[in-house]
Amino acid sequence: MAHNGTEIAKDKMLNALEKTLGIVTNALKIAEVSRSTFYRWMREDDDFNKKVQDMDNLALDFAESSLYKQVKDGNPSSTQFLLKNKGRGRGYGDKLDITTGGDKINKIEIEIVKPKDKNE
Repeated sequence: MAHNGTEIAKDKMLNALEKTLGIVTNALKIAEVSRSTFYRWMREDDDFNKKVQDMDNLALDFAESSLYKQVKDGNPSSTQFLLKNKGRGRGYGDKLDITTGGDKINKIEIEIVKPKDKNE
């Protein structure tokens, strides 16, 4: 497929998004594309939109890889974050969901809130 000027600009924008891990503002500067043009492409070009969404997933994968490395290295706050967000099914997190069987499903949510310090 021959690339016209718009297609070349879209490719440049996608490459810039890859370099910036999906940070649109930085990618716009690198690709020299206006914000309104970028969002028009997102609305009007399903293929471009899908490629941008895929780029977002790559950035998320990169961040998750970094998080897992921190957990492996013994970082307590990263471990706690991971357990609260991915370990809910095993009872980790700030909320405890209790569901009972029978004809009717009853669900109880208990939110644990840290009490305020008297000096606050």
